Amino acid sequence: MTLTSTLGYPRVGPHRELKAALETYWRDGEEAPLLDTARSLRRASWRLQKEHGIGHIPSNDFTLYDHVLDTICMTGAVPERFGAGAEIDLATYFAMARGAQDGTRDVAAMEMTKWFDTNYHYIVPEFSPVTSFRLAFTKAVDEFTEAKALGVHTRPVLVGPFSFLKLGKATVAGFDPLDLMGRLLPVYEDVLKRLAEAGADWVQIDEPCLVLELGSGDLAKCRAAYSALSAAVPSLKLMVATYFGALPEASFETAMALPVAGIHLDMVRGRSQYEAALSALPRDKLLSLGLVDGRNIWRTDMEAALTLAERAVLTLGPKRVMISAACSLLHVPFSLAGEKSLDPELKSWLAFAEEKLGELAVLARGVKEGRAEISSELAENAALFEARRNSPRIHNPAVRARVRDIDPHADRRGRPFADRQAIQQKRFGLPKLPTTTIGSFPQTSDVRKARASRRRGDWTEAQYDAFMKAEIEKTIRLQERIGLDVLVHGEPERTDMVEYFGEKLEGFAFTSLGWVQSYGSRCVKPPIIFGDVSRPEPMTVEWSRYAQSLTAKPVKGMLTGPVTILQWSFVRDDQPRSETCRQIALAIRDEVYDLEAAGLGMIQIDEPALREGLPLHRSEWDAYLRWACECFRLSVCVVRDETQIHTHMCYSEFNDIIEAIADLDADVISIETSRSRMELLDAFVDFSYPNDIGPGVYDIHSPRVPARSEMLSLLRLAADRLPSERIWVNPDCGLKTRGWPETEAALIEMVEAARELRNTIGA
Repeated sequence: MTLTSTLGYPRVGPHRELKAALETYWRDGEEAPLLDTARSLRRASWRLQKEHGIGHIPSNDFTLYDHVLDTICMTGAVPERFGAGAEIDLATYFAMARGAQDGTRDVAAMEMTKWFDTNYHYIVPEFSPVTSFRLAFTKAVDEFTEAKALGVHTRPVLVGPFSFLKLGKATVAGFDPLDLMGRLLPVYEDVLKRLAEAGADWVQIDEPCLVLELGSGDLAKCRAAYSALSAAVPSLKLMVATYFGALPEASFETAMALPVAGIHLDMVRGRSQYEAALSALPRDKLLSLGLVDGRNIWRTDMEAALTLAERAVLTLGPKRVMISAACSLLHVPFSLAGEKSLDPELKSWLAFAEEKLGELAVLARGVKEGRAEISSELAENAALFEARRNSPRIHNPAVRARVRDIDPHADRRGRPFADRQAIQQKRFGLPKLPTTTIGSFPQTSDVRKARASRRRGDWTEAQYDAFMKAEIEKTIRLQERIGLDVLVHGEPERTDMVEYFGEKLEGFAFTSLGWVQSYGSRCVKPPIIFGDVSRPEPMTVEWSRYAQSLTAKPVKGMLTGPVTILQWSFVRDDQPRSETCRQIALAIRDEVYDLEAAGLGMIQIDEPALREGLPLHRSEWDAYLRWACECFRLSVCVVRDETQIHTHMCYSEFNDIIEAIADLDADVISIETSRSRMELLDAFVDFSYPNDIGPGVYDIHSPRVPARSEMLSLLRLAADRLPSERIWVNPDCGLKTRGWPETEAALIEMVEAARELRNTIGA
């Protein structure tokens, strides 16, 4: 019989229970409440999936912080600075994720970067020629037996050995982590044997790296790895799961030839490989069809999905087809059930994780029992799709006309950077190594309560404005006291860097409980872009104008860029993403124009998601980068030459897109570099990047306060690579999640480090 499966389920809880438990543990250090919450969330997830008739329910998809970090622990690949070889307790686990600074150790966190082209962040494994492996963390086995005791037979999930090594970082130049495969496989073999002994019959092994364009040598190592794993535990059925797109031809051939029992393919983003899969699937394999979108929140087109499932069953037989989500559902919110205020019509177009379970169940029933058994569901689904297509709320002729009529030369500044730099330096008179921050400052419970009071109507607008102005003034005065050269207003009025803008733009909708995990305890509530986008009125001008009125120092106006607003929203799927991005760019352009008119001489338009949006196949890069860079320039080029444009980018490997970064033509780009100890700057050096750069000198994702000497060391590494007159000094990212005492302490050390280096170089 055709079964259903999910590849993973949301972890944080419908009300962010995991976030609260984590932050309580980090504050109080008591393990029991955190572990109790984790057990409760796992139990609820398994039972819910079982109630919806899911045949293959995942286990080991839950994590306290990150599934790749769990794999680092499972394999004992703990970097030496955290005590490699010792027992991996919770303190060590979180030290790797967040760093640690206490009476026993002061250690920086491991690097973090984006999980393929999603907004989820993973902890980057560190590998060298002397890396050794051991089974040090039996979580995969423990959670399988935990579910089994509850009467739920699960399919354990492991990050595959190939992807684990491929996603890691070589700490020695020229070393290929895949050369460690022979040392790594015995750990995987041990885990698989233990799972088989515990009663597992299927194990899902995620190999998302197969979606990348790989060389023949890499693919040969992948094949050899699975030959060894399959031989080690012949009684266990292995399901190799790929997702986030169609596999390139060589990877597709490799996947089909692997000696495993099943292959999962993404049929949402990789629909083009459907025909090849039906014809190439070996007779001894099961095909898992990812028919329900795990990355977006729109309802599945049930007619289209059922047609694919029916043909697969007809071609391969019902025992060789499984119906699944395209990827893990961790990228979508839990359930629509709690969305009481969402517009009913819009809500009818959506499906969150729980609703996607229902869609899988309907598809499976249609395949097993025939279309007649689900005729009412098919008819309702078709009517909803038709209503959405024809709804006047998604179409704005004026917006479409404005995009259509964009001047082809409207996305370029007046003078080249070298000329603008001289003009701007004359205007601002900044010292060498100017100091600034990325934008946000700590958001206390009082700030959050103020926003909530305004939302509920408990506060008048006058009360709210007075509170926010007091917060802004406090932040300005703090920055002046510390001695920062370029200030920000601190963003106390903003919940999230995308949500805040979406709430002020037409074409966006918002949820109450639509939280998804970004990393660890960090959750975001992505807006839903359902229609054409426009800006009805200014969004940030009054707060920025007020901040600038408080000080003679320059204050940056802070905006989120069009590509990031696009990437970090649930985007409409009825038109090209490039079209939606251009609409957003024009809205941001209007705001930039008004900020400059209000007297803001510096404007920062953050694009941390630019690299994240890069397609996974290189053949598609040029088209994406062309429209993404055009949209950034379109949003900023309305300003005069004396207005300085900043941008910020997160956790990105820039080597392969450095020309596109330069093509943005931002006057100043700030990037996260502290965890990599300035290694990311090498791309800018090799390319001879012409504009100013602010390499982050301390990691804001960690609660530790780095010493001045540590930041000075990083600044010297930057000065060894770049001309000092083009270096800015700033933290890695915004300070919203940090506390005020640690923020003030860290910024004081940062400013003093910059001053010390200025004295050294004679600025």
